[in-house]
Amino acid sequence: MSRFESTWNPHSPQAQQRREAMLARVAQLRALEDRAAQASAKSKPVFDKRAQLLPRERLALLLDPGAPFVPLCSLAGFLQDTPDPNKSVPGGGMLAGMGFISGVRCMVVASDSGIEAGAIQARGLEKILRVQDIALENKLPFIHLVESAGANLTKYKVEGFVLGGALFRNLARHSAAGLPVITVQHGSGTAGGAYMPGLSDVVVMVRGRSRAFLAGPPLLMAATGEVATEEELGGAEMHTSVSGLGEYLAEDDREALGLARSVVGRLGWHAPSPTPAPDPALPAEDLLSLMPAHHREPVDMRELMLRITDASDILEFKPLYGAATVCAQARIGGHAVGLISNNGPIDVAGANKATHFIQWMCQLGHPIVYLQNTTGYMVGKDSEQGGMIKHGSKMIQAVTCATVPQITIQCGASFGAGNYGMCGRGFNPRFLFSWPNARTAVMGGEQAARTMQIVAEAGMARKGITPDPVRMQAQFDQIVNVFESQADAFTTSGLVLDDGVIDPRDSRAVLRFCLDTCAEAAAHQPRPMQFGVARM
Repeated sequence: MSRFESTWNPHSPQAQQRREAMLARVAQLRALEDRAAQASAKSKPVFDKRAQLLPRERLALLLDPGAPFVPLCSLAGFLQDTPDPNKSVPGGGMLAGMGFISGVRCMVVASDSGIEAGAIQARGLEKILRVQDIALENKLPFIHLVESAGANLTKYKVEGFVLGGALFRNLARHSAAGLPVITVQHGSGTAGGAYMPGLSDVVVMVRGRSRAFLAGPPLLMAATGEVATEEELGGAEMHTSVSGLGEYLAEDDREALGLARSVVGRLGWHAPSPTPAPDPALPAEDLLSLMPAHHREPVDMRELMLRITDASDILEFKPLYGAATVCAQARIGGHAVGLISNNGPIDVAGANKATHFIQWMCQLGHPIVYLQNTTGYMVGKDSEQGGMIKHGSKMIQAVTCATVPQITIQCGASFGAGNYGMCGRGFNPRFLFSWPNARTAVMGGEQAARTMQIVAEAGMARKGITPDPVRMQAQFDQIVNVFESQADAFTTSGLVLDDGVIDPRDSRAVLRFCLDTCAEAAAHQPRPMQFGVARM
């Protein structure tokens, strides 16, 4: 069987049209991320007056210069603070991502205290819970830069209070699993926020700025009538010399971050040197022109595979059987992987082929990368009689029970049960990223509207009612709008239904980082304990 050779012409009018559409979406993504940075930077005069660094400045000083960093959930909360896309500020009130500190691969979270004093937002809570899960599953030290006003009491939701307890539970689980939890307390940590340093293994505090108390002066006065200053209740000097909540006392943000780097550098967790790997033979720039904006045009996903794999070398599995489901073996960054993607609906043969391939990859111990562009499982009389439900279920069972790391990129359409069979968010892949053009829904908006129209017209016919064309069209348009408005990648990412939206050109670098992370986790042997490290 001859190897697949690219036939894509990135200079064709069709490719150029797709490229322009994708570049426009990438520009929108960067503008949204920049909006959050600018909103935070507006607080710079206040931070300068307090001799503090802005959150992004802190993050830059903490991380190794020039080392790779993968931001996570940067659009969390988009359209959740306001339905106006021109005013919504994404990010969930915090920064998060995977990067290197003193040569150690870590999960880093920083309160974006330039926005609403770092108050925890609803989607921000989901964001931190998600990155905690990633850190635990991939055995990453958890580094937390804290300066938060806690929950915004003017937007109090009881579910946020109740579910927020999982944040602290996860810190305890992390420490008990033998994974270091290190906190730099740059500012306030009040009420529940005080348990962030309380549940950390090592805490760095800043003189005159760090605060940690279960009840601040106003609440203390309201609850007990007692009068006390912030320093007496929870200042850095008190906690590092009296209560023992803090281990290190820094004079300013810079020294605090330097101390944190020193602590991480002494963990003995240095990452192995990256494995040399040949670059793809075809340019990543082509990835901008592969995907249509509306997902109605066919795409050969093997073209995408050639542009993210080492030396553009793929070995297709069962290429003549179930051809609309593409399975291939390759390497990314030196890591042997299985690739699964879609050149059409998943039919009976495709589901069986994918099931076989997933089990084969599990036997080999190779991670599986899903490149989603699926309209779902095949429907129709022949498909149903051929056992589509049971064969699709086998594929879903294989995805669910796979024993190797699974990583998903939603490159285009992600519709119906195809989202499930291609390891969507509900199936807990190690990592899941979206391209800016990706769309996720139970079905397309027009299909949903047409389905409801057929049902409504049938119901009216049984009752002898003549449908009103104007009213039926209005209902049709409303349903289309409901589906289409929720399917957009920026909207789903705002709901923390992925780990971030990425530029297609960054796909190989992101996959390589994630595969390195998975491999390092498999090789690392932490020292779990019955309990997390308790404050002494």
